[in-house]
Amino acid sequence: MNEEQDLITLVDEKGQEQLYEVLFTFAEEDKYNKNYILMYPAGAGDEDDVDVLAFSFDPNEADTEGSLEQIEDDEEWVMVEEHLNQYLDEAE
Repeated sequence: MNEEQDLITLVDEKGQEQLYEVLFTFAEEDKYNKNYILMYPAGAGDEDDVDVLAFSFDPNEADTEGSLEQIEDDEEWVMVEEHLNQYLDEAE
């Protein structure tokens, strides 16, 4: 794994900040024409079961406080999960 991980701070609905490490990003240009980012809680060990969060985002936003968009479409989730499974299979 890369020693220099990209870190993202998310603020929850209670205003609490949580730090996440970027697992990977990818672009899907056929059906949804979006970019996606997958991340997990910072400091999670390799053996820990963690929840991976996924969002779509605009890579062209100039500021560092760009917005992440929720994925709400079931078919879109299936596509993102397929990319995650492929990533995990290749990492093994």
